[in-house]
Amino acid sequence: METIINYFETIPSSHRSIILIGGLTFFWLLEGGLPLFKFKYNKWQHALPNLFFTLTTIIVNFTLASLLYWSSSWVVEHNFGIINWLLPDSKPLWLYAFLGVLLLDFFGAYLAHFVEHKVKPLWMVHLVHHTDHKVDTTTANRHHPIESVIRFAFTLFGVFAVGTPFALVMLYQAMSLIFTQFTHANIKLPKGLDKALSYFIISPDMHKIHHHYRLPYTDSNYGNIFSIWDRLLGTYMYMDREKLVYGVDVFPDEVKNGQIGELLKQPFQKYEKPTLSSDVEE
Repeated sequence: METIINYFETIPSSHRSIILIGGLTFFWLLEGGLPLFKFKYNKWQHALPNLFFTLTTIIVNFTLASLLYWSSSWVVEHNFGIINWLLPDSKPLWLYAFLGVLLLDFFGAYLAHFVEHKVKPLWMVHLVHHTDHKVDTTTANRHHPIESVIRFAFTLFGVFAVGTPFALVMLYQAMSLIFTQFTHANIKLPKGLDKALSYFIISPDMHKIHHHYRLPYTDSNYGNIFSIWDRLLGTYMYMDREKLVYGVDVFPDEVKNGQIGELLKQPFQKYEKPTLSSDVEE
């Protein structure tokens, strides 16, 4: 564990790029051999806007990265934050790392995601992610630049609240990236395996329920890495994956929802509330 922590303390930008591109490439290829849905689409044409928003996310995160470094250094120096208050100096390193990543996953992912669905202006920003009608691994980083800033702010708040050193922040971000590529990938795991995984981590089927086009499924399964937050806080839902329909019912124009210019304007459209599905599964 110490070796891992030391590595992420000074992880080069080139290695972070390898994680991004390598994960994207791996799941892209896996989708071809193990697809959940056999989409009839030009995969590269579909990927273009999603890769554009991946680039804008990288730019936002790179521009603001110094704030993460400063905040993580400050909490360590001042022994501030939940994990520093709960665990003594003689703490097991593995427990310190696990708790740090687990809590960052709550503040930086679950809480941010939950708030975006409950606050109307933030939902309109987050809408860009949900209006993809062909969810695949490129959908993972389809976030409007405004949302990238919002997500960064929640992560920054998480660093202060949790008290995570820079190495754990980098470890969390690497795990978060791989998991979001995995859960959005258009792959079909055996149902039993997917269900078993969902008791511990966010599985592909579990997250794709969140991309169903109608409520209440859209407002469920907010987690990114660990499924404990959805199960503990009552936001877990299940539906048969064969019934999934991607998108948002009140923004049905698939052509517009695939155009970069239209997606950049999407947060500034008039708010329309998604409708309630009548076939809710227990």
